[in-house]
Amino acid sequence: MREFCTTGVCIPEKHYMADTSKKIAKIKTMVDKGYYFTINRPRQYGKTTTLFLLTQVLYIEYIPILLSFEGLDDNSFKTSESFCKLFMNLVQKSLPFTSISGDIEYINSWEDPSVKDFTGLNDHITKMCNDRKLVLMIDEVDKISDNSIMLQFLGVLRNKFLNRNMGRDITFYSVILACVHDIKNLKWKLINAGLYEKSGAEGSLYNSPWNIAVNFSVDMSFDSDEIAYMLKTYEDDHHTGMDIDIISKTLFSYTSGYPFLVSRLCQIIDDEMAREWTIQGINKAVKAISFEANTLFDDLSKNLENNPELYRYIYDLLILGKKQSLSSDNPVINWAVLYGFIKNVNGISTISNRIFELRITDYFISKDSMAAGKRIYSSAYDAIRNGRFDMEFCLRNFARYYRELFSERDVKFIEEYGRLLFLVYLRPLINGLGFYHIESQLTDLSRMDLVVDFDVDEFVIELKLWRGSAYHQRGYAQLKEYLTQRGQKKGYLINFDIRRPFNRVPREEWIDVGDGISIFDVVL
Repeated sequence: MREFCTTGVCIPEKHYMADTSKKIAKIKTMVDKGYYFTINRPRQYGKTTTLFLLTQVLYIEYIPILLSFEGLDDNSFKTSESFCKLFMNLVQKSLPFTSISGDIEYINSWEDPSVKDFTGLNDHITKMCNDRKLVLMIDEVDKISDNSIMLQFLGVLRNKFLNRNMGRDITFYSVILACVHDIKNLKWKLINAGLYEKSGAEGSLYNSPWNIAVNFSVDMSFDSDEIAYMLKTYEDDHHTGMDIDIISKTLFSYTSGYPFLVSRLCQIIDDEMAREWTIQGINKAVKAISFEANTLFDDLSKNLENNPELYRYIYDLLILGKKQSLSSDNPVINWAVLYGFIKNVNGISTISNRIFELRITDYFISKDSMAAGKRIYSSAYDAIRNGRFDMEFCLRNFARYYRELFSERDVKFIEEYGRLLFLVYLRPLINGLGFYHIESQLTDLSRMDLVVDFDVDEFVIELKLWRGSAYHQRGYAQLKEYLTQRGQKKGYLINFDIRRPFNRVPREEWIDVGDGISIFDVVL
């Protein structure tokens, strides 16, 4: 019986998988054209599985050679001789699993002890690729991305590619590298780290050794139809009665098709939740994944920890709503895209998916010492009435503590941290029982849209900085429209009014905005 897979390569015969055949076909077209390119996508985005599936498609027309640098001895990358020996050995071991598995003489001839350097490897590749369409695929290139030997090897491939196009050399028909980082920028990374210099025979590598690569624009995220295919194969085995269309679209709405997140939510429902394939079941799985430790979330935190500029950018984007256009000239934005933090929505950078919004927001709450120093303490017991979450009480209680803790001298703090302060307050109220996420695509400098799921209930909250009465009235209309889209009749609005005098009497009241919709309006 097949199962959902979130570790290692996915095998169609063993695992439930999204239908990525159209993506594989697009990649094969790039191979057919003899392109050299890089599949650089964030962690756990299906790169290894994509290469494996591609080898199956290429098997008849080409000789696909799939290598990986993961888990190899560092000594193999210390000298050109050791690397050349390693490379030839890996190719030789890969060939028995291709269409030429019976050509033992050719396979064995890939290991040539006379090859001692890259000049020798260059000539050896020419000889071995003669009259054969070899497609070289290397996975986990990041594992040696800080090694100058790799640059020299890429330089060899680059020069052979250029000479082949001029009819002066023979080399691999196509080369594909899979990694997180953009290989085109590896040279600069090494130069800045002092690991690579322009000197002697290596001077030709001063230009990027991978500037021959064409852009890889295949969308590797899953759309709802591709997710539906995976669910259908599962349903054919288990007959749960799920509504495949609704479940696939709900999974997509939380994950934006991030392959690991889709599979992990399905895995949780299948293994840990008695196959509760409903919207409520997905909500429970989202709640479960929001607390779990895994390598993907560890990488999110690590990348924020190690890059203060990235930390500030994501904080401004998610918490403060400082929208920025996606510009390839901004290195911080490039890092945010590289690590999967953001995506492009109509030219504007937005957090990639709702689960990332949740995890990153929790990370900021735990790390922000300023907000922690002004924490408004709360417990879930306070806000639960007859088994249901009482959002009106939650907001009234927040307003009471807010009045007690803050004064006019805190205006600057509130302007920047007020919305985070509310999240700090809200988190323990729902922790373990519900979850929330920021609708970052709707956030701007003056508002934050927050959706709280607690059991079967959904609460839509908008947090705003006061920008005058006219703007406040428009806020009613905005929230009403959003509530209508989500099929809700009640919404909640918190306004941080930092005008003087600061200590005026706050307002807490229900406002009827028409069409049976009411908004609980809190002006602090």
